[in-house]
Amino acid sequence: MEIFNIKLIDSEDFFELLLRFALNFTVVFIAVRFLYYRVRQRRDYLFTYILIATVVFLLCFLLENVKLELGFALGLFAIFGIIRYRTQQIPIKEMTYLFLVIGVSVINALSNKKISYAELFVTNALLLMVTYGLERMMMLRHESRKAIIYEKIEMIKPEMHQEMHQDLEERTGLKINRFEVGKIDFLRDTARVNIYYYEDENYENLADDEDLSNDDDDD
Repeated sequence: MEIFNIKLIDSEDFFELLLRFALNFTVVFIAVRFLYYRVRQRRDYLFTYILIATVVFLLCFLLENVKLELGFALGLFAIFGIIRYRTQQIPIKEMTYLFLVIGVSVINALSNKKISYAELFVTNALLLMVTYGLERMMMLRHESRKAIIYEKIEMIKPEMHQEMHQDLEERTGLKINRFEVGKIDFLRDTARVNIYYYEDENYENLADDEDLSNDDDDD
């Protein structure tokens, strides 16, 4: 359809856009709503993942004909892979899901005509199946660590560890799996304590928590 020699719509490309967008949105929605959100219960990340996936897909699809396909895709991974929200650090699992939704969107947008829709559907299905398998079937539990400064120096004695464990749980609100007493400062009557917890059991309580040592990591 043209007006004044200006093409308003290319029906073939238009319907391909709709089909690929529907596929991409469905896959991303299943991944973040039914796999991620049921475990994490974080609405802010749910919003972020869907919106980022939509923007990345449309950006890639509309610029597909520009001769930047490979470099453009790698550039997107580099840009979005180092996103840092200034309010808090992004946990490793959230970064993994971010990489997943960006990867799915790039695949669905930049796959050329040499790749059939059957291959595209199978690729998306495999990504969902692997994610589901890791999230549900294998029941992987991630033990995380948080370093805190503990001022009840009298509690660090081995015979007081049970009481110290209860005190740490009450004060942090975490279900602590184990803890280790590190550096002890008798001048300040403080000790550095590393507490270990299963992130999936305590995730809601950790949403706005900050690590004093900026050392939240998964073992």
